[in-house]
Amino acid sequence: MSMENEYRTHTSAELGEDSIGKNIRAAGWVENIRDHGGVIFLDFRDHYGVLQVVIHNEDQLKGICRETVVSVSGEVRKRSEETINKKIATGTIEVVCDSLKILGKCKNNLPFEIMTSTSVKEELRLKYRFLDLRNQKVHSNIVLRAEVISFMRKKMTDMGFLEIQTPILSASSPEGARDYLIPSRKHKGKFYALPQAPQIFKQLLMTSGFDKYFQIAPCFRDEDSRADRSPGEFYQLDFEMAFATQEDVLKVTEKVLSETFEKFSKFESTKAPFPRFTYEEAMLKYGTDKPDLRNPLEIIDISDMFLQSDFKPFEGKCVRAINVPDCANQSKGFFEKMLKFATGIGMKGLGYFKVDDDLKFNGPIDKFLNDDQRKELIERAALKPGSVLYFIADSKKNSPIFAGQIRTEVANRMNLIDKDKFEFCFITDFPMYDLDEETGKIIFTHNPFSMPQGGIEALNSENPLNILAWQYDVVCNGVELSSGAVRNHDLDALVKAFEIAGYDKQTVFDKFPAMCSAFQYGAPPHAGMAPGVDRILMLLCNEENIREVVAFPMNSNAQDLLLGAPGEVTEQQLREVHIKLR
Repeated sequence: MSMENEYRTHTSAELGEDSIGKNIRAAGWVENIRDHGGVIFLDFRDHYGVLQVVIHNEDQLKGICRETVVSVSGEVRKRSEETINKKIATGTIEVVCDSLKILGKCKNNLPFEIMTSTSVKEELRLKYRFLDLRNQKVHSNIVLRAEVISFMRKKMTDMGFLEIQTPILSASSPEGARDYLIPSRKHKGKFYALPQAPQIFKQLLMTSGFDKYFQIAPCFRDEDSRADRSPGEFYQLDFEMAFATQEDVLKVTEKVLSETFEKFSKFESTKAPFPRFTYEEAMLKYGTDKPDLRNPLEIIDISDMFLQSDFKPFEGKCVRAINVPDCANQSKGFFEKMLKFATGIGMKGLGYFKVDDDLKFNGPIDKFLNDDQRKELIERAALKPGSVLYFIADSKKNSPIFAGQIRTEVANRMNLIDKDKFEFCFITDFPMYDLDEETGKIIFTHNPFSMPQGGIEALNSENPLNILAWQYDVVCNGVELSSGAVRNHDLDALVKAFEIAGYDKQTVFDKFPAMCSAFQYGAPPHAGMAPGVDRILMLLCNEENIREVVAFPMNSNAQDLLLGAPGEVTEQQLREVHIKLR
């Protein structure tokens, strides 16, 4: 839609060679000023792009410096051949300035150069985020964010999902992270909480008779920052379906994510259906429940070969092995660095041998093997000349995790990971419970509202650690984009599940009163998921830090350096909400 007014008749995106000869008016920022002796060129920037403006009268530049907001009028003409700039969309044209009007003055001393702001110290960038957002790369990330969210919203609507907003002011709920608390003015000594996720609300919507719900949901958790986790708030494509199975949810997730990545990335991405691995399979083959499938290396379990062994570091241990093809010719320094990495993550060492051209093993571990073991290793690990076989031996819990870290490290060092593709997969069949290492008590491993596989009968198992849940994750390039589950809509089963984890019935009713009440009035089977919007954008924008895809992020210390939050408030404000600082 054209918006012709006193400031502009065209944006830079509306100008091209078909505009040559027209008198136009454009508004934006002065990005650069170049004096070529008698002729001055302005690089003029608006939201849509960059335009070259030619100034013949330097008096028109009075009071103008870089980042001044101006309105420029003049005739569009074609650039001379030697000045054509193929890097920008308007590179074949320029505007010969008739008049230049200042719309917004700018200080002459910018805190940093706009074009190189991404290399500036982050604290300075966030303090002047309104300037940082003018950087073309940062600006385009936020534009892409808007386009991706719009696309997802349309996809969900087209599939029959109803967009419903859930409350921001809610009740404190034990969902795994610290709540952000808000004191009540009208109810002395009581607090609201910002929702960690719309978990309870979306389940209540299913109980309320809605069939398919979604929203681009803000989630608030008082957690420490990580590269892929923003302190304070994040957004997810939250959806829930009534009368749905795990299969139904995974199909929706596949469709939305595959089509989103196909539309907004030039890289190859996994087409539906995505590969699926059980939690047990993922931990065995990849040493993680967030596998990066771009990495071709796989882990094998050879513990059975060393139940009784002369090699004491392996005897009775959980032993994993990784075949790394074409690694035998690496330098001595390569293997020394791998050993240093291994000890740095807590391993006692890192055994390996090289495979010679005649399939003989070259390494100190070889002398502890007999001929049958050598033959078996060649077959089970698919060893070929030039391979290196790494061994990881530790406890049943640690060995898979260490093997996963070694798999990733050696692949990175050998440049085995294809950076120009997106590899998706689902992880399913998570264990319902685990043992807390510190207390030895049984705890939930995933979403506590998940339905156990086998229903309430499964909860009568003699060993709760054997119970699997209808829980699933979607992973891309080693990044967990979302967790989801078939929900436990049976109140008796829900209470029983919490009792196994050490919560009595009264505690469940006290902690989750609305859900427990609703489930007594006819709750349908339901299931859902919530892919993280910020992490999706991180991948699409090829950014390593989540703050690069958020318009106004907090820093890693949970501070808003632009607005000064968290900040002090007045004594009067504290009195109004019945708070006294200690």
